[in-house]
Amino acid sequence: MGHTITEKILMAHTNLKDIAPGQLINAKVDIALGNDITAPIAIREFRAAGGKKVFDRDKVALVLDHFTPNKDINSAQQCKTVREFAVEQGITHFYEGGQVGVEHALLPEKGIVVPGDLVVGADSHTCTYGALGAFATGVGSTDLAAAMLTGELWFKVPQTIKFVVYGKLNRWVSGKDLILHIIGRIGVDGALYQAMEFTGETISALPMADRLSMANMAIEAGAKNGIFAVDAVTVEYLKGRAQKPYKIYVSDTNAVYADIIEIDAGKLEPQVAFPHLPSNVRGISRAGEIKIDQSLIGSCTNGRIEDLRIAAQILKNRKAAPHVRLIVVPATPLIYRQAMAEGLLDIFMDAQAVISPPSCGACLGGHLGILAEGERSVATTNRNFVGRMGHPKSEVYLASPAVAAASAVLGRLASPDEL
Repeated sequence: MGHTITEKILMAHTNLKDIAPGQLINAKVDIALGNDITAPIAIREFRAAGGKKVFDRDKVALVLDHFTPNKDINSAQQCKTVREFAVEQGITHFYEGGQVGVEHALLPEKGIVVPGDLVVGADSHTCTYGALGAFATGVGSTDLAAAMLTGELWFKVPQTIKFVVYGKLNRWVSGKDLILHIIGRIGVDGALYQAMEFTGETISALPMADRLSMANMAIEAGAKNGIFAVDAVTVEYLKGRAQKPYKIYVSDTNAVYADIIEIDAGKLEPQVAFPHLPSNVRGISRAGEIKIDQSLIGSCTNGRIEDLRIAAQILKNRKAAPHVRLIVVPATPLIYRQAMAEGLLDIFMDAQAVISPPSCGACLGGHLGILAEGERSVATTNRNFVGRMGHPKSEVYLASPAVAAASAVLGRLASPDEL
């Protein structure tokens, strides 16, 4: 029997000649990732287990991106713990201050993750790297500790759902809209502990930024990982980036899938996930009159240069509505610099936006954009649970950069075509 991409990558990291969904395996890890929230716990458990040296200082990545620049004493202590550990261990991939970016944008940009890798991260959106043809999944801090110590973790081999997407995308419809539609269709547990494999003519035409956005949100359908086959788009993205040789895996024609779901992308309009689930999705034409207080454009889902260009295209020669706080978060220093060179930051400032340093802060309700009671935000982020961006009685509406920009101008959920 054939194997899927996910099964092949997992098998390649074991000594086994065959594996099957549901099987428990022990697999070698290529990258183990932690941030300023999750890494301190992992470091504590690493030491409690008697750890003296990480298994490979080149294969551990520590990115201080959540509560930085330090928002309070507690966050400063968290960062100090990680910084001291990184120095002690000689961690190659340690990023903070002016080098830090949102972790799931930073690692692909720097070529730290490549096709065929097995990546674990103590952050649920580690599944982002599946866009590069890698197996990537989120784990707990204790699992991260075990990975840092031994270079291995156990996994249950997931079944795979294949999503075959066809049709030409309509104007303003992006990968973010595709994944919102898919989550709305199958539910937040529709791919529970399964791999989501994206394929089809529409997927082949997507730029890497859109693929990263889709893989990022696989976890919002309960998936173990999201994954894309490596193609010319992937190879082009990796040029000048990949820090090591990589191996490309392709699903066998006789691979067994738990389900195959076909989607006509040509029928989609921009999508919005209403509170308080990423699956509570409807087309923008059905949004109704939803006034907003904040528009956030950024995050590991939609803070890349392509996202900022779309937002700037809509915001040029326009201003955010008087009562709307428009916050733009370039995901990495390189993206920030590129946006500056292209004049995008001027457009955002003319639109009266606040331009944040690269940070996860607003997305998780940490800082740099917290919502008060009763406030509503449209956000290009990936999660809109109760209290996700602040007060438990605030509301978060997930959308693409195009919808977030248009909504900022009109002061309500809106399509760019309404401008």
